[in-house]
Amino acid sequence: MKLGIVGLPNVGKSTLFNAITSAGAESANYPFCTIEPNVGVVAVPDERLEALRKLFDSEKCVPTAIEFFDIAGLVKGASQGEGLGNKFLSHIREVEAIIHVVRCFEDENITHVEGRINPIEDIEIINLELVLADLEVVNRRIEKGQKLVKGDKSYQKELDLLNKIKNTIENGESVRTLDLNEEEQSIIKSFNLLSSKPILYVANISEEELLSNPNNEYVAQVKKYAEKENSEVVVISAQIEAEISELDDEEKKNFLGDLGLQESGLDKLIKSSYKLLGLMSYLTAGPKEVRAWTIQIGTKAPQAAGKIHTDMERGFIRAEVINFKDLLECGGYPKAKEKGLVRLEGKDYVMQDGDVVVFRFNV
Repeated sequence: MKLGIVGLPNVGKSTLFNAITSAGAESANYPFCTIEPNVGVVAVPDERLEALRKLFDSEKCVPTAIEFFDIAGLVKGASQGEGLGNKFLSHIREVEAIIHVVRCFEDENITHVEGRINPIEDIEIINLELVLADLEVVNRRIEKGQKLVKGDKSYQKELDLLNKIKNTIENGESVRTLDLNEEEQSIIKSFNLLSSKPILYVANISEEELLSNPNNEYVAQVKKYAEKENSEVVVISAQIEAEISELDDEEKKNFLGDLGLQESGLDKLIKSSYKLLGLMSYLTAGPKEVRAWTIQIGTKAPQAAGKIHTDMERGFIRAEVINFKDLLECGGYPKAKEKGLVRLEGKDYVMQDGDVVVFRFNV
């Protein structure tokens, strides 16, 4: 679960990364402050874990986690090597989804690499560099495919898809905007195209506007742009998040309360990132630990068991499943079983977010 944080220089990427991971990535007011991508691992907030820990009197909670890569600021011409661009683009190839930080605040003390504040132009600069890098890959594959199809007609589907992608790119659109069927989606994965990766836009606003005008004119522009490609926008103030990240849990709760906020922008971002990757969690609980396990939405019970141990998938017999809320309302397994709320599910059961599970297996 790797997400790359991208954007133009000086939009708040490293400040955001520091807040997310408390990893202390260098943050400064000049381009290319980040050369090699910093990597941080962050827990996915899940209030259900603490509730289950209390119910089972567990020794510890183990949340699931996501890796964030702070990738250096891209600039116009990156696909042609500007600003060490090719190196930075290769870093994006390694992630599964993109967190695109967009500057939506004005501050004369923080330089903008283009000398103006225009979030849509900023987004289009990054997206253009991604599609130009993809065009190079697609053209190479088309050339290869044209040779292969002469001897093997099975390559025709791939060639047709590549030409479809090329037309989209040449119209200045990202590959993720294409409406692809299941077979085409399967083929396209092997291409590892930058502009096909799912994207989440982060509108970075000032501390003042977070409290008084969180949907300023710049944020509104970003949201309108994101709608065109069915992408989500999370509004945060990276500076405030950096301050919050230095507080302990109680101080953080009080600080958010003083601001009139239910949760931090980072919690929203991490949850949205999890959703962006098509992920969900099932839970296991006992006296030793309560743990969240990450699986793809649509995963069946044996494969979910395999996340704990491969033997559990190999020798899967059944899953004893109860919804988290039902378990909590019953006050534990005994009462839930009395009420018939603990279900026995077989190999074809599709796991649901918030399932609390005991797997039975034999090897």
